[in-house]
Amino acid sequence: MKKPRRTTQRIATRPTRRELFAYLVVVGRIAQGQELVTIPGKRALLLHNDRPEDLETPTGYFDSWLTPNEIFFVRQHLPRPKVEERTYRLALSGRVSREAQLTTADLRKLPQYTVPATLECTGNSRGLFRPRVTGVQWMRGAIGNAEWTGPRLSDVLKVAGADFNASYITANGADVGLAKTPDFIRSLPMDKALHPATLLALKMNRELIPDIHGFPARLVVPGWDGTSWVKWVTSLSVTNEADQGFFMNPAYRFPKHAVAPGTPANPGDLEVIKGMPVKSLIMSPSDQDRLKLAPTVLRGIAWAGEERISRVEISTDGGRRWRDALLSPQDLPFAWRLWTLSWTPPQEGYYTILSRATDTTGNVQPLVATWNPSGYLYNAIDQIGITVEKTI
Repeated sequence: MKKPRRTTQRIATRPTRRELFAYLVVVGRIAQGQELVTIPGKRALLLHNDRPEDLETPTGYFDSWLTPNEIFFVRQHLPRPKVEERTYRLALSGRVSREAQLTTADLRKLPQYTVPATLECTGNSRGLFRPRVTGVQWMRGAIGNAEWTGPRLSDVLKVAGADFNASYITANGADVGLAKTPDFIRSLPMDKALHPATLLALKMNRELIPDIHGFPARLVVPGWDGTSWVKWVTSLSVTNEADQGFFMNPAYRFPKHAVAPGTPANPGDLEVIKGMPVKSLIMSPSDQDRLKLAPTVLRGIAWAGEERISRVEISTDGGRRWRDALLSPQDLPFAWRLWTLSWTPPQEGYYTILSRATDTTGNVQPLVATWNPSGYLYNAIDQIGITVEKTI
C-alpha cells in the first residue's frame, strides 16, 4: 500500500462566527419536494434535517475527483457544538503512561500526513431500500472524497505513551445530546487506530476543517463507515473494552446473516460495521431525466472501502449487455474513482441504465443489497431511468 505523503502546513482563512452559525436559508426545491438550502460556506444542498444538520449533495455536483468543501454532505447526530481553538484541548487517558492535554498547536507540531479518502454515511442510499426503513432517507449524495491532513492517530497516542497492546481507542467529541439523547461515542479497534492512514485530521482539502465538519480535529478512518469518523474530537481513551453506549450497541450494527426483508434482526446476530462494501453510483444523468437523441456522456463514481476499484461496467439496456467504463487515473485504496462512458442512444424511447463495480479482490456489486432494518450499507447495482426524445 502506498504510504500517505508528508505535507507542509498552510493556514487557511476561517469564516466568521456569524457566517458559521447563520441559519439555513431556503433557496429552492427539487422535483421530489425536498428542500434545497444554503448555509454559509456551502452551495445549495438537499435538506433532510436542519437541527442537527443533515444535508445531502445533489448528484449533479459530483464532477471532480476531490469533492470541494462547499458541496460536501453533512451528517450530524447531535446539534453542532461551538469549539473555540484557543480553549480547545484533546484529553488522552486510559491505558497510557501519562495523561495529556493537547492543544491544536501541539497537534500541528507532530508530523503531518495527507490521505485521500472517501467518506460515506453508513446509511447512504437508505431511501432506495424496499421495503422502506426508518431513518434519514438519503439517496445517492451522502458521500464525498477529500484529502485529509493531520498527524497519524498513532503519533498522537504516542505522546501519552499509549499501551498499543490494548484492544481499543474510544473517541468522544464536543457534541452533546439534548435531554436524554445519548452521547456520541465510538470505539475503534487498535489495529485500525494504528494503521498509517488513520489520522486525526486538522485539514480538509488543504483548508482548516470547517466547523460543520469537525473543527478543529476529527478522526479519519479510511475505508470504514462514516460513523467511525468522529468529529470535534475532545478525548481519546485507550481501553481493553469497546464502549457500550448507544452508538456502539445497538446502533450501527449489521446482521451477520441476512434476514427476510421487512423482518427484525436478532440482536445477538448483529456485529459492529467496519469496512464499507464495493459500490458504484450513476451521477449524471439523473433518474427520470429527458435527453435528446444525441451523443452523451454517462458519469459516476465507484469505491470499495479499504480496497481499490478495478472495473466499472455500464449497461444501457437494462442489463442485457455491459460495457467497461473509462476509469479516472487515481488508483488508490480508500478513495473513489470517477468513471465515464460515451453513449449514443440508438433511438428515442425509455432506457434503464445500470452500473456495477468490481474491486481488486474480486468483489462485485450485487444485484440486490442486503436488506436490514436500519438501512445500512446499501450497495446494489445502481439504476436510473431516462427518456430519450427525438431532436427537433
